[in-house]
Formats: sequence, C-alpha cells, structure tokens
Amino acid sequence: MKKFLNDPDTLLREALGGMALAHADLLAVQFEPTFVRRAVRPAGRKVALLSGGGSGHEPLHAGFVGTGMLDAACPGQVFTSPTPDQMLAAAAAVDTGAGVLFIVKNYAGDSMNFQIASELLELENATVLVNDDVAVENSTHTTGRRGVAGTVIVEKMVGAAAEQGASLAECKAVGDRVNKSTASMGVAFTSCTVPAAGRATFDIGDDEMEVGVGIHGEPGRRRAKIRRADLIVDDLLTAIVRDLSPGAGSEVLLHVNGFGGTPLMELYLLYHSAERQLRSMGLKPVRSLVGNYTTALEMAGASLTVTVLDDQMKALWDAPVHTAALRW
Repeated sequence: MKKFLNDPDTLLREALGGMALAHADLLAVQFEPTFVRRAVRPAGRKVALLSGGGSGHEPLHAGFVGTGMLDAACPGQVFTSPTPDQMLAAAAAVDTGAGVLFIVKNYAGDSMNFQIASELLELENATVLVNDDVAVENSTHTTGRRGVAGTVIVEKMVGAAAEQGASLAECKAVGDRVNKSTASMGVAFTSCTVPAAGRATFDIGDDEMEVGVGIHGEPGRRRAKIRRADLIVDDLLTAIVRDLSPGAGSEVLLHVNGFGGTPLMELYLLYHSAERQLRSMGLKPVRSLVGNYTTALEMAGASLTVTVLDDQMKALWDAPVHTAALRW
C-alpha cells in the first residue's frame, strides 16, 4: 500500500485539520464529536442543512459546506457511517431556529444513525434520502438503491433553496423532487485500498471493469471486459434514461464524476460522448458538472448522473455557491 500516511488511526483527524487550515475563511472543524461547519453562521433564520457519511468520498461532504450548500457535515471513518452524537452536536451548532434538514445517502449505517439522530433531536427536522444509483436495487451495504453522485445535485439545489429563505417543508420537497429526477450509474477499472485494511477491496483483471460499481467498491451489475469509451457510456446512459423516462426534448443536467483515480482528460472525453448520446436520445443537456466530486479514495473509474430539469431546478443550480469544492 502506497499512501501519504502517518497512522491510519489519525488519518481523518489530520486530514480534517488540514482542510480547516486551508479553508479557514469557509470552514471550522470540531472534534469529539467530529463535524465540520461553516466558519461564519448565516445571519437570521435559515433552514440548516446537514449531511455526512463515511470519509474517503472527498470532497463529499465537507467540501460542500458553505454559502449556498451545507451548513455542516459529519464525517465518519473511511467508508464508515458517522454516529448519532456527531449529528446531534452538528445540528445544535448550526440551528438558527428554522429547523434542520438531514440529507442522507441510502446506506444502511447512514440511514440508521441519521434516523436515530432525527428521533433524539429536540429541534424540528426532516430528512431527504438520496437513492439515485440505478445499477442495483439491493447491495451489500443497503436495502434499496444506493445514494451516490446525485447527492451533490441534491445538496446544491436544496442549499440554494434554504439560502433563499425556503421553509423546512419546502426544502424537503425540493430535495425529494430533485432526487426523484436524478439517476446515476458508474463503472470502475480498479479497486481502492482502505488505509486500515492495507489491501485492495476487490481483485480485478487488467482487462476487466466492474459495471455498476458502488462508491465503496461494492459489486455492480456484472464484471465485463473493458470496451471503447463510447460503448461504456451507452451502457450507462441506457440504464439511466430508462429509469428516468424523460419526455422528448427534456432539458437535463449532465454530471460526469470521477472516483478519484481518473484523469480529468478522460472525464471530459466521457462528457463529450455522453452529451452527444443524450442529444441523440432527444434530450437537451443545458447544465454540466465534470470532475472528482464523489470519490472512492483512489479508485479508477467514473459515473454518469443525469437530472431532468425544470425552471425552478435550473434557477437553484445557477444560484451562487461558495464552498471549498464548488463555487460560482
């Protein structure tokens, strides 16, 4: 295992400390229990958005704490859910009196611990469950569809709504609608190595790919031989568009996400192919996001996410955002 590492047991604390130092104008980190919050609290009453999950997916979620997105993020150890005490402490720190909205990826540990926090929290709260992965209905980590890169789309649009003064119920309705309008699927060429384990999560041949892989290295629909990029894109988009069933001429957001070990050149190649194929299907890509936003440590691979847009969602996507990992 080759990683920049002092000790697996201190990796998360050191990484979060470095992140807070690098973005001191945006972020503050607290330990015991651990959470990341905005450095400056919003003025006035605003629905507080809180998300989180296992580390190793950076910049998700802490990289999206800031104006126009999250108020706080709770990072667990690598690929391990955060605990309810983290969520309760973070919620108390960022609540401004308008309620707290949890944005949760559909994984067993995340769902259970956020539900416990929701029940214990003595503040008005609600939850948006993200389950955009169309690869498999059930996996080793979840019952039902997994929450993957579509989480970024949900957090951005709900974050804009909250920043504009939407109520807790309105923010939840936006999140549920964006989630329902979003579908994702990914493919991996390599595994990743969890530092505490010290070896690859799964073995795969040099000429093989895992189609429909999860962001923790969970198996997907099938193991297959590597093919031309256009054919891989066609495979992913066929499943995504079949799931969404958008009307002819629908405007969409196309997000090409890297898993941490894929060069940006290749991600843009995938965007070029996917944009052309979506137009050939009668859809109109009018918004885009390309880069490593929901990663799986150093896994080589990528996912495609499509969100069917309406005028409100376009406006929420275009609204200003200023975080460590996303800003315009």
